[in-house]
Amino acid sequence: MCFCAAASFTAGAVLSLIGVATLRLTKRREELFFAMIPLLFGLQQFIEGLLWLSFQFEGKFLNVVMTYAFVLFSHVLWPVFVPFSIGHMETVPWRKKVIRGFQLTGVAVAAYLLYFIVHYPITSEIREHIVYVFPHFHIPPVLALYIAATCVSALFSSQRIVVLFGVLAFVLFVVAFWFYYVAFFSVWCFFAAILSVVIYLHFQFRHVQRSFMQSLIA
Repeated sequence: MCFCAAASFTAGAVLSLIGVATLRLTKRREELFFAMIPLLFGLQQFIEGLLWLSFQFEGKFLNVVMTYAFVLFSHVLWPVFVPFSIGHMETVPWRKKVIRGFQLTGVAVAAYLLYFIVHYPITSEIREHIVYVFPHFHIPPVLALYIAATCVSALFSSQRIVVLFGVLAFVLFVVAFWFYYVAFFSVWCFFAAILSVVIYLHFQFRHVQRSFMQSLIA
């Protein structure tokens, strides 16, 4: 979380618990990847908590390691993992094919960003919030492809909760970009972590959703 170390560690612990609970609710192997998202968000919050500590205690090595760890999560993992997890869970053939296109988009943008992460220095600093100095991400086409992979891909899912996940992720992205432009990526990752609750509720109450849909059809 971009606000302080205590908030990051607290969010990490809560999200990890939600993640474990979500994984225990899965019934098919195809659901495991999507159900892992809360746990991965929890790990990402722990990383940013350690990054806060690196500033407080002037731990330069820890700062570099956690900065790169966070950026690899945010810029490389998510554009690949999100459409992959959605597509892996999809059962409608034409939707699966469309989502596969977004998977390729995610791999392409992740590879592009990874190139710059490897070849150019990435730094972080505190300007009220944690700011990651990585200008290549802010190039409009790159930003658009990233949003396509992480948000738009969900809109083609046959499962309503996944569509809701994509819509909320995009709305929260806009809010973070508009109000926290300098540190928007860190803030958006925190906002996106809130979506973990949506994922948990989906697996916890999907039988209720199914019964409701069946009653509408009847």
